[in-house]
Parts: sequence; C-alpha cells; structure tokens
Amino acid sequence: MPPRRHYLPSLLVAAIGIFSSATASAQDISFTPRTMLEWPTKSFSGDTEYRLTQVDGLSILEARANGQASAKYLERDIDLNATPYLRWCWQVSNIHHGLDETTQSGDDYPARVYVARKTGLLPWQVESVNYVWSSSQALGTTWPNAFTERAVLMAVESGDTKVGQWVGEVRDVREDYQRLFGASPDSIDGIALMSDGDNAGVDATARFSRIELSASSAAPSCP
Repeated sequence: MPPRRHYLPSLLVAAIGIFSSATASAQDISFTPRTMLEWPTKSFSGDTEYRLTQVDGLSILEARANGQASAKYLERDIDLNATPYLRWCWQVSNIHHGLDETTQSGDDYPARVYVARKTGLLPWQVESVNYVWSSSQALGTTWPNAFTERAVLMAVESGDTKVGQWVGEVRDVREDYQRLFGASPDSIDGIALMSDGDNAGVDATARFSRIELSASSAAPSCP
C-alpha cells in the first residue's frame, strides 16, 4: 500500500466549525481533553484510537496509532493579534527508530500539533505548520512535508530523552509562519493533533492535557 498524506490542508476541505467548546479567559482560547476528543476526525489510513483517560486524577486525551493515521481537527478563525502563542502539553510513549522522516515512507510521528491558514478559495490553497515530536531530526530542524511543500514540519522535541515525561511547548505562530513561509498572517483557520504510524507500520501513544491559543508567551504548566 502506498504511503498516505498527512497534512492539515486536507482536513480543511470539510468545513466543520466548533465555537462553543472552548473554555478560556476573556482573551485566551483553551481546549480541554474532552473538547479535543469531540473535534471532528479525519482518517488517512485506518483510525488512530482517541480516548479519555485519567492521570493522577486529571482527564487526559490519549492517542494511539498502531500502524494507523487519523487526526482530530478544529476549523476556526483564530486572531493572532489577540492570541499569537500556541501552547500545549504532551507526552509520548516512544519514538520510531530508523525512520527517515523527510521521505514518504518515514512520514510518521509519535505526536503532532498542526496550525493552518487558508491562502485562497480552493481547498488546496492552505499552508500548515506541523509541530512534531521527531524521532530522528535534530531539535529545531524544519523540513517540507514529503507529500506537499505547502506543509512544513518543525521538530519542537527530538529523540527519546524526554519520552514518558510531560513537556510544555509554546510557539509564536506568526513568527513561525514568517520564518517558514515568508508571511506574517493576522489569523489562522484551523488547528489539529495526531499520532500516526501508517506509512512505516509503527506504533506509539501520545497524550495531550491541553492546547490553547494565548496572549502569553510563558510555557504552560503540565501535569
């Protein structure tokens, strides 16, 4: 079976907006594990298993990709002037050794968080930044998605040093778009998360405790 495409432009073809599920301050937009579980699912090759679980009394979204690939996504206009920082907490069970993540056959990640913006009226006119927990690329490395140059991947975590640990991330989305696409957008049109293993037939479990768009550049507090 040929490798499958994994990038947010295809998620935005079907327009489903969820606006009442965010719990936030007057400015920030925060999504709980239960809210993220209720996001629409886009399947690429089978279905990543998404479920709620409890960790030290806290509700966590768990995603297990056992040779499969599907994403949870939200299409929504998000004002980067008000909330320019994407913040989230994640944990992975393992990395995928021996993969070349720049190739189609190695385009699998224990965990991903995506952002996307539309650049035109046509479905494929979308640019996305994929923040990934990389198995082989050095921390901070960026590279084009093996299936389309309209999606760029960034290794915000790398290797197995922090496997099993909760890690908090924060990214200036506008700054990343400027660096990767040469544009400084005022808004984005969607976010998504995923654990995938279909191209190489690999397995990993990712956990997410929160995702939010914020006015604060401080790293989030994780479990």
